[in-house]
Amino acid sequence: MLLELLLCFIATVGFGVIFSVPKRALLLAGLIGVLTWFNYHTLPIFGVNTVMATAISSFFAALVAHLLARKMRLPATTFALPGVIPLLPGGQAYSTMRSFVEGAYIQGLATGVETLLQAGAIAGGLVFVIALFSFGKGIGHRYEPSR
Repeated sequence: MLLELLLCFIATVGFGVIFSVPKRALLLAGLIGVLTWFNYHTLPIFGVNTVMATAISSFFAALVAHLLARKMRLPATTFALPGVIPLLPGGQAYSTMRSFVEGAYIQGLATGVETLLQAGAIAGGLVFVIALFSFGKGIGHRYEPSR
């Protein structure tokens, strides 16, 4: 487990470099990725299915990203995008395509549906936190017709 977390940190920081995350934020983005991966692997121990674990972990990553972004005065995507990289079901998408190529259509369909559900859970977690942090920003700034 410790090796997985170390490799997750390295991968998250690597994607942070690809996404041009500022140097002062790279370590924090890596830590968000590690915490996200830890949540994702810990939740099934308590009976949470993988799709719900993905949604909760994505929500957690986005929440921490928004809080750190406010503190460091950086865009939230600086932390959120690298933070959810460990959740992306790339290996599962590969397995889906491989099943279809090998003619195992039922297996491919089952894996594909779970892959799409996990991708939707990632997006849902991110969007939910964005909605929470933007709720109320528009109040008082609405268009007033001229008198």
